[in-house]
Amino acid sequence: MRGINGGAEPRLIAEKSRDCCRLVWKRTVRETGSIASIHIVALGSECPGGVGPGEEIMGQGQLQGGLLWSYLGHGALVGPCDLESSLHNPAFMEYTSRVFGDVTVVVRDCPSWDLLDSDWASVRKVLEQADILVIKYSVTDKLAFQQVRNGYAPRLRPLLRHWGVPVILVAVGARLNDEGPPCTCPLCASDWSSCVPHSEGLQLSRDLGATYLELPSLNHVFVGRYFGSVLEYFMIQCLKHKAKERPEKRRGNKVNELRPPHLEQPARLPPIRVEESSFSQDMQWLLERGVQFADVAFYAGDSGKELGWAHAAVLCAVSPYFRQLLLGPKTRERPQSRCVCRERDGAPHSLLSTWDGGIIDDMPRSEGHLTGRLSRLVVKDPLLCMCLWETLMFIYRGAWEWDHLQEALEEKLKNSMAVAQLMERIRSLIGRDRLGPQTLVNLFNSPLYSDVIFMVQGSVLPAHRAVLVARCDVMAAMFSGKYAEARSRVVPIHGVSSDTFLSFLEYLYTDSCCPASVLQAMAVLVCAEMYQVKRLQHLCEVCVCAYLQSMPSRELASTGISVVRLLRRAKCHNAEQLYVWLLHFIANNYLIFSHKPDFLELAEEEREQVERLRWPSRGYLQELSEYQQQRRKLRKSRCTVM
Repeated sequence: MRGINGGAEPRLIAEKSRDCCRLVWKRTVRETGSIASIHIVALGSECPGGVGPGEEIMGQGQLQGGLLWSYLGHGALVGPCDLESSLHNPAFMEYTSRVFGDVTVVVRDCPSWDLLDSDWASVRKVLEQADILVIKYSVTDKLAFQQVRNGYAPRLRPLLRHWGVPVILVAVGARLNDEGPPCTCPLCASDWSSCVPHSEGLQLSRDLGATYLELPSLNHVFVGRYFGSVLEYFMIQCLKHKAKERPEKRRGNKVNELRPPHLEQPARLPPIRVEESSFSQDMQWLLERGVQFADVAFYAGDSGKELGWAHAAVLCAVSPYFRQLLLGPKTRERPQSRCVCRERDGAPHSLLSTWDGGIIDDMPRSEGHLTGRLSRLVVKDPLLCMCLWETLMFIYRGAWEWDHLQEALEEKLKNSMAVAQLMERIRSLIGRDRLGPQTLVNLFNSPLYSDVIFMVQGSVLPAHRAVLVARCDVMAAMFSGKYAEARSRVVPIHGVSSDTFLSFLEYLYTDSCCPASVLQAMAVLVCAEMYQVKRLQHLCEVCVCAYLQSMPSRELASTGISVVRLLRRAKCHNAEQLYVWLLHFIANNYLIFSHKPDFLELAEEEREQVERLRWPSRGYLQELSEYQQQRRKLRKSRCTVM
């Protein structure tokens, strides 16, 4: 093998490896009580130049100097070799031998690669019968190696992966060196032009999934010890695999031997389906129909015409520019867009500005609603004035659909240069490239532009009516109808803890929910059912299932969480998917939950369904009991005989 000389230490290691192979084989024969044969197919020639078309196949003298013949002659008791009959086949040299004294080895050696082109069908039949494949080449024949690597290896690779045959790639010979004796160092680059480098041989072995060996010469040490140890290892593995495939297995091998009953896998738990997010659609609805909660009005700078309405909370959450502009006296500097347009005189001007004297307190609302604070903004940029609705729609939907915005602007302006200018100004107006559902995260539990306060168990939770109305139908009815909540800034909430209601508000603002435990997820589920937010309810169902499914059996047996009571709450609060899932979960863990006291709280129909779906089934437990009884009787009978 490469880089190893014939010293005492490597020889001792190889002898120990070979002795281990012999011991493993003897133990395999003793356990299986059978002897099999091994078929080895060898491709390629270890001699420089190989065997080309029109050349004579090697005779017995040349064959005895080959790699496999050298191994079988030195490493085992060579049996009768029918060379005369094998010489009738011009493709493969066939001969047999014995290793370990009683294992028959059949070798089919094909030194010429041209057979793969002329008679591929016969080569494939031989390869299908192979237990081990040995590929040989000479390190001093680089041209032949390149033909194997580029032409024949790609054809063999898919077949070897499909069959799973072990492959040994052997490089034979010493590399040439003009300045001195032949070099055995794999890193020597003095002869790379005429010899096969170690790196190329190693790469070919990786492509074929083969074990790579380098043998500087075919003497007793390299062939009998190193190559023989690797080959014997694969022979042992092959024989053990064949022994497992035999019908008579292991000690005794009695036909009527008792076998344990087969345990089926538990049934799959039903999936929990969650609706797609409607955050963008809800915010679009707020812009189109939530005028009664709007507190920002836009006017054209040249004509003073009203252009549209918006909500200060949403604008401030999306854009820091709007935050500076609408807060007015609270900011020291006048807001200035980073996209500055210059008039002919060179004076800069902002895209938007506040109306002179422009904030109106106690803005009149429709009957039954609170008076509010109206901010009036003047749109000074003509392009933004023309496409204000498209810009607001882009902002309300999360300010991330830039492609849709560009298409809308192109359809409106019909001018690519104007579209590019306006897109740049909108980017400077937003200040961020991508927002999405996390647009309103800055408003969550924030007093900024808050117009309603929830009192929950003594906690003060500020909120914004516009967001609540857009995201929750029950909140829309509560703040839009003739109810006390529509006329009051402080709204008390009963029957829900402050942490649970805060998690509910977090979903309305961020479109996400991450309860910290099973009980908190169930509490948020109850709150979501109370306010008819179906998607949040299904997300909580997924959280409950994930927490329970992640518990190991020992924790399920000792936990204080009652799965049966979770089942009752799921049914009470219309969580149908969670109810069905928990029934299957109890059935799949029947041996754990059937011993708990609350198992008796199941209704009769529920218990019948759990018994029908239980795992393991009653039939399996009965078969297991019978099997154990027969095993005990068999042991007693053996003891009596002894």
